[in-house]
Amino acid sequence: MAKPVKKTRKKTRKAGSGASSIKRTGKHSREKRLKFKLGKPSTLNPFVIIWRMLLAASRLARKSWLKLVAKVKAFMSRRPHRSFRLTRRRDYVRSFRMPGYFSFTIEVTKLLWRNKKTFSLMALAYFVLVIVFGIMGSQDIYSQLRDLMTKTAPDSLFSGAVGELSKAGVLLFATLTTGITGKLEPLQIVIAGFLSLYVWLTTVWLLRRIVAGKSVKLRDGLYNSGAPILPTFLIFIVLLVQLVPAAAVVIVSGAAWQSGFISGGAESMAMAIGLLLVLMASVYWVTSTFIATVVVTLPGMYPLQALTIAGDLVIGRRLRVLYRIIWMIIVMLSWWVVIMVPIILFDGWIKSVFVQIEWLPIVPVFLLILATLSIIWSCTYVYLLYRKMVDDDVSPA
Repeated sequence: MAKPVKKTRKKTRKAGSGASSIKRTGKHSREKRLKFKLGKPSTLNPFVIIWRMLLAASRLARKSWLKLVAKVKAFMSRRPHRSFRLTRRRDYVRSFRMPGYFSFTIEVTKLLWRNKKTFSLMALAYFVLVIVFGIMGSQDIYSQLRDLMTKTAPDSLFSGAVGELSKAGVLLFATLTTGITGKLEPLQIVIAGFLSLYVWLTTVWLLRRIVAGKSVKLRDGLYNSGAPILPTFLIFIVLLVQLVPAAAVVIVSGAAWQSGFISGGAESMAMAIGLLLVLMASVYWVTSTFIATVVVTLPGMYPLQALTIAGDLVIGRRLRVLYRIIWMIIVMLSWWVVIMVPIILFDGWIKSVFVQIEWLPIVPVFLLILATLSIIWSCTYVYLLYRKMVDDDVSPA
């Protein structure tokens, strides 16, 4: 027998019933989520709220602590030295392929000479701006300083050719230490610092493109190099803060010796040892900060990050970097002595013959020129030193 066929009746939905069910479902889910966020009415008491806040704070503190521990471990893995422990040489030895002192100095000078047009124009722009803002040294102050030294110094002290050279050297030292700019307005001090900082940034920007083999224009450097001016300023502030302990100890020790507070041999020896230790600590900090002044000019670099990277670069070769920086300072001082002493002698001779040109600021102009060239040359020296370390970036053994 054939089975009877069941009649199936299609279920029909009213128009709009699906949409209304979807809407009801969506509304129900929203209400459910809202209830999940707010919680039950019984849980909205202050004790539960405080407990939830404490739980969230503990989770945040644990996350921050784990992040801090990870950073400390990464830092310790990059630094082989440990406090109050003697570090073995095998743990911190690090290669540092560098040419000799004279060879590296000649390399820096040759790089500037090959691009003398660009850097000369930048030096000229800085020179003109300093004159426009009235920051250049005063000829009247220099003349007063020279006349004061001539009147107060004994005749037997600066006699003969050697005496004249000594007199010019002492006058140069007095000019550099006391300054001949007079009392500057606060705005002039800010402008002077801003111009010096901008020359440094422009030089680094130009050198980065020159070393990369790209063509450079001074206009592009002036327009594009000012982005990291605030981080660079903060790095220089850190540099000055690191030099504060050494400066304070030098001032205090000098005043103690001059006043006779420290007169005995034992006291003098103890003061000298303390002074030497503080100077060593300041020099230790400053070594990596010098490199950080170049690292911070990289795009997107922050000051603390630049200090960390610079510290990683100099670790294991800090003394060798320090020797290079001391050599840079010695070279610049020798240039100042070799160039400025004859100019001071020439200025005194020609103005004694032609009194009418007493107003001519020969010495202040050359002081400004040498100061500008010193900023550019020292920046080039530090940048190439940084490049040598980056090219030989081998982690400590």
